Amino acid sequence: MERWQNRVAVVTGASSGIGEAISKDFAKAGLQVVALGRRLERLDENRSKLSAELQKRYFTRKCDVTNEAEVIATFDWIEQALGGTDILVNNAGVTGRDCGNLVTMESDIMDKILHTNVKGLVYCTKAAFKSMQARKFDGHIVHINSIAGHSVPHMPGTSSNIYSPSKFCVTAINETIRCELRNLGTKIKTTSVSPGIVRTELNPKEVYDTIGICLNPEDISQAVMYAVSTPPHVQIHEITVKPVGENF
Repeated sequence: MERWQNRVAVVTGASSGIGEAISKDFAKAGLQVVALGRRLERLDENRSKLSAELQKRYFTRKCDVTNEAEVIATFDWIEQALGGTDILVNNAGVTGRDCGNLVTMESDIMDKILHTNVKGLVYCTKAAFKSMQARKFDGHIVHINSIAGHSVPHMPGTSSNIYSPSKFCVTAINETIRCELRNLGTKIKTTSVSPGIVRTELNPKEVYDTIGICLNPEDISQAVMYAVSTPPHVQIHEITVKPVGENF
């Protein structure tokens, strides 16, 4: 992680779970961190738990990734206050749990999932790329994907509805960006990290108790740290992380 010392890492969906863990680990690794989320009070609470030294390089900003104008304003602030975005982790996402079947689900719920998991990811990627390109900096863009972005899970009595298709989009977006970055003559990296079941606030505790075998947010953060710590000539395009014994 030596090449990233004092560089700026932006993490979306950083108020809890995977995003919180990644933000904390980046700060511990010597980066300046901008933790983004819709719940500013939670972001500030996370920051307050860090040592005084780490708090100096941990910044919080309220940002709804589905609002492109808000995304642009946030990344403009990062540019002015910290000099630009060097690493972006697209972690913000919502699930389709308890939203019913795709063939019957409410359109507004479907729109929320697609706007967050797909359009919001692209909005932030565009803003981060603009910063990297303007400074001719070979940064890194990481997408927190899912195993549901590679195969549709079939669990009795439930449906992944539009969630799994939205994550398939992330898989395709990651490859599309890789090709575009190459064609544009940059050496900016892009990585997709696809976890299995992770114990976060996205689901009630009972869900994880029933499943029994789960990953922790810190496990996914370590995968991200590995991907960004590779030498400039190495690109980790896809990482799949599952708990031992998972059935999906």
